[in-house]
Amino acid sequence: MDLVGAGPRVRTRVEVAPESLFGPDNLPYGVFAPSGAGPRVGVRLGEHVIDVAVLLDDSVFAEPSLNGFLAQGPARWRAVRDRIREAVDGELDDAAVHRLSEVQLRLPVRIGDYVDFYASIDHATNLGHLFRPDGEPLLPNWRHLPVGYHGRAGTVVVSGTDVARPCGQRRTDSGAPDFGPSRRLDIEAELGFVIGVGSPLGVPVGIDEFADRVFGVALVNDWSARDIQAWEYQPLGPFLGKSFATSMSPWITPLAALESARIPLPEQSPTPLPYLLGAERWGLDIELTVTWNGQPVTYPPYSRMYWSPAQMLAHLTANGASTRTGDLYASGTISGPETDQRGSFIELSWGGSRPVLVNGRERTFLEDGDAVTIMASAPGPHPARIGLGEVTGRIRPARVR
Repeated sequence: MDLVGAGPRVRTRVEVAPESLFGPDNLPYGVFAPSGAGPRVGVRLGEHVIDVAVLLDDSVFAEPSLNGFLAQGPARWRAVRDRIREAVDGELDDAAVHRLSEVQLRLPVRIGDYVDFYASIDHATNLGHLFRPDGEPLLPNWRHLPVGYHGRAGTVVVSGTDVARPCGQRRTDSGAPDFGPSRRLDIEAELGFVIGVGSPLGVPVGIDEFADRVFGVALVNDWSARDIQAWEYQPLGPFLGKSFATSMSPWITPLAALESARIPLPEQSPTPLPYLLGAERWGLDIELTVTWNGQPVTYPPYSRMYWSPAQMLAHLTANGASTRTGDLYASGTISGPETDQRGSFIELSWGGSRPVLVNGRERTFLEDGDAVTIMASAPGPHPARIGLGEVTGRIRPARVR
């Protein structure tokens, strides 16, 4: 490669395999660190990462997070995407092209707040049957509002980060608690939404403002310690059973890449209150696959989600709560009506009573050394599909003091 000022720059064309889920119609954004250099913004193209700061000669992309770019708003997002798509159609400055296998991927945004919802009617119904077998599976408020909890932003980690088995209080057969490592460690396969332009305190975000506020989506695994959660969550909800780790994909797929994935929402009955009704009632046709130690075990369909991404954001801010660039909110566990569409292992094993065969062994919850990967794809603007960057994590033993 020629040095700057020593002659013409070397040019290269990035070839993308026809079957790739990361072609020029996708171009998800992330933050990567080349060998010997600091982190900066890139887009994925096939099995390469394109350095956007070099490609566009723009210093906002030489930062270690996407926040500066996201804060510039939808018009800027569209303009940059158009410029990148035009550029990758031809030859690129060789200095902008890196092999994916040779870079480190980082958390793509600085996350100020993290909220997790409970938007799948199939997941909520399954848990209702498990926890209240003689009662109504859905609690009275569930069909009226997107239920959620405020999570811990500081423990959101990038895909590939090991997850330590959490410790906490667990109820014993005597009814009194003990303390120790979780014995019922679980996953939750989810879709996360990244705020691009924040909203001020005291000003709710209208449901039709979604595209002006949200930049894109990323796969999320909201790791869950079911035994700790079961003891602590009454009366105030999730705490230590959730706050130890949430894994996020290193790639954020912009909403613009998902236009072909928009589908009508399932029927909502009763009709939601006016602040949850917008000009468009849309969901997303995204198909997930969850692998457990390399074996696919379940295929959750996002198309079944009851509450839309826009309804979640409208409810999140309905009381005047502010949002900030980089904030993350997630859908909650994605599940479908079939056994092989359940997005958590507590559902898949039916509370541990129906073990799942994984690589020839009967399994219920996670053991130390287990690895879980969540992948997803969606319809693209052409017959080919586009991929969402996978999220993976491996369980390591607890640190007990």
